[in-house]
Amino acid sequence: MISISKLLCNLDAEGDGLRYDAASESSKPQIADEKQRKPVVVWNATRRCNLYCSHCYAAAETTPATGEFTTAEAKRFLDELADYGAPVILFSGGEPLVRSDLVELVAHAADRGLRPVLSSNGTLLTPEKATALRDAGLEYAGISVDGLPERNDRFRGHDGAFDAAVSGIEHCLDAGLKTGLRYTITEANAADLEGVVDLLVDVGVDRFCFYHLDYGGRGGEIIDADLSPSAKREAVSRLCDLTLDYHDRGEEIETLLVGNYADAAFLVEYALETFGEERARAVYEYLERNGGDPTGERIADVDYQGNVHPNQFWQGYSLGNVRDRPFGDIWEDESNPLLSALRNRESHLTGRCSRCQYQSICRGGSPLRAATTSGDPFAPDPQCYLTDEEVDGANPVVGDVAD
Repeated sequence: MISISKLLCNLDAEGDGLRYDAASESSKPQIADEKQRKPVVVWNATRRCNLYCSHCYAAAETTPATGEFTTAEAKRFLDELADYGAPVILFSGGEPLVRSDLVELVAHAADRGLRPVLSSNGTLLTPEKATALRDAGLEYAGISVDGLPERNDRFRGHDGAFDAAVSGIEHCLDAGLKTGLRYTITEANAADLEGVVDLLVDVGVDRFCFYHLDYGGRGGEIIDADLSPSAKREAVSRLCDLTLDYHDRGEEIETLLVGNYADAAFLVEYALETFGEERARAVYEYLERNGGDPTGERIADVDYQGNVHPNQFWQGYSLGNVRDRPFGDIWEDESNPLLSALRNRESHLTGRCSRCQYQSICRGGSPLRAATTSGDPFAPDPQCYLTDEEVDGANPVVGDVAD
């Protein structure tokens, strides 16, 4: 995740230590005191979902799937993650709220010292469920809304999904749960970006995570719906402008970009043009600490059957199964050629990524998008929107920091 609000507006957040090794600089209670050394783990607790979204990376279905963890298996898995030292467990799906034992599992994770957070479509979040999750120790609920009502409902395959999700957000906020928006930007909904933010700020949401489309699951079937690189750049620029506008009005909204590390380079360029070299240099330094695309390093995924993946979108490649070996043993096993290469990707990058001046804060962007479109995970990300001048140039900020 790349925090626009941190980098451009100096807004403190609870993830500053985890992302930027900047806990001591922040006034907010921190998830971790130092940059993570173990991965945040996304767990697709179920493949079942009450909706059928066109971009679902997990290819979730409305009917139950075989092979899901029992409650006892799930608790053993959470114990393994706690013993390994994973800082965060993200309960995802499908829709995790279709599991009748979700509250029990959240409580177990919290009792073991894992930070439990939730990714949900929000439509099943009643006041009672939101309160129960809060009491169980849930720290954060990320609710997916992908446009204003008509576009969101078409995207999610269900009339009324938008209104139900907003109700779920309101129930979480009423229960005192930190709650944020998850929004995947595509050609179909990019025009709604400002409207969704404005509407949900009025509801009380102050955290917005904007995801680029990654080409996993059903997302790989709608590549043509992705924004062009130039349109993607324009959307990110609009989000930066929107963030600054809200902060100028005294609204401390937290905005984050997820899934395309060309955004890191763009933010340096944006800061240089908007604020000058001093701020741009600070932005670059934070992003160097962040370390670029986290696939295979700072993010991991375990699906509903126990298969471990390099990130949550790359469901088609398994590193092993936690029913056969503990998660930590799988994640530390660099005899896997892909895992080893991802952790040493600078020597594998090709094309303009191999010479890009922003390589240290991007690291080639999405290896899944590259693999899907070219067959090579270390080829240039097809959704890199940097100009040739930005790739090959000599930004004085980058040179100063490197020196």
